[in-house]
Amino acid sequence: MKKADRPSAAKPMPSAANAYFNEESLKFLRGLKRNNRRDWFDPRKPLFETVLKAPMLKVIEEVTGAMVEFAPDHVRPAQMCMMRIYRDTRFSNDKTPYKKNVAAWWSRHGLEKTSGGGFYLHLSAEELMVAAGVYMPEREQLMAIRGFLLDHHEELRGLLAGKKLRQLFTPDYGELLSRPPKGFPKDHPAMDLLKCRQWALMAKLPVEEALKPGLVKRIVTYFRTAAPLVEWLNRPLIAAPKENRPLLFGLY
Repeated sequence: MKKADRPSAAKPMPSAANAYFNEESLKFLRGLKRNNRRDWFDPRKPLFETVLKAPMLKVIEEVTGAMVEFAPDHVRPAQMCMMRIYRDTRFSNDKTPYKKNVAAWWSRHGLEKTSGGGFYLHLSAEELMVAAGVYMPEREQLMAIRGFLLDHHEELRGLLAGKKLRQLFTPDYGELLSRPPKGFPKDHPAMDLLKCRQWALMAKLPVEEALKPGLVKRIVTYFRTAAPLVEWLNRPLIAAPKENRPLLFGLY
C-alpha cells in the first residue's frame, strides 16, 4: 500500500461555532471517487464516520430544527433523513459499492415510501447541491400533479416566478414530453407544465461553501424559499392512492 493510500488518523471535528465539514471531509470524498472499492473503504470507515457522517448528521439536525417554522410536515430525526453511503447495485450495470456523496432527503410525513415533494442536500468532492421539489414521481403521482395543474397552474406559475426563488435556484423539469400527455386537452394553457416529468429546483454551489461556518444558515435560506413550492406539489399527492412499496432511497 502506498503512503498516499494509507488511511489517515481522524482529526477532531470542528465545533459548531466554526464549521461542520473540513478539508479532511473533502479529502475523503476525493479518495472515494478514485478508489470506489470495499478494500479501500473498509479500513477507512472510522474516518468516514468522523469526518463525513457525524458532521452531516449535525447539519441535518440543525437544518431540521429550523424547518419547524416553515416545513413542519418534513421534520424527522436526522438518522431518518440521511441517505446511506452504500449503493443498491442489484439492478445496475455499475457495481461500484459506494455513492460519491453524502446526502439527505427530507420527505413529507405520509409520503415517506413514495416520491412526494421534499428537500434534498448532498456534498460531493465537486459540489454542494441544494434542491427541492418532486423528482421522478411514480405514475399515480405524476397523474395527480398533472390533474391538479389543470385548475391550479396559475398558482404554480406564480410560485416559480418568485424573484428570490429565481435568484437561488434553477428549475429542473426532467425530460419533457414531445407531445401532450394522453388524456389531457392539447390546447390547455398549462400544457408547457403538463409536459414536465418532474417539477424541481436545483442549486449547485462551490464545494468550498461546505467548509464555511454559515453552511446551515445558507441551506435553511434555500429550503425556506422553496417550501411554498414543495407544499403546493404535495397537495394533490396527500390524497393520491398509496401502495406498500419499498423505500426509494437507502436511509440510515
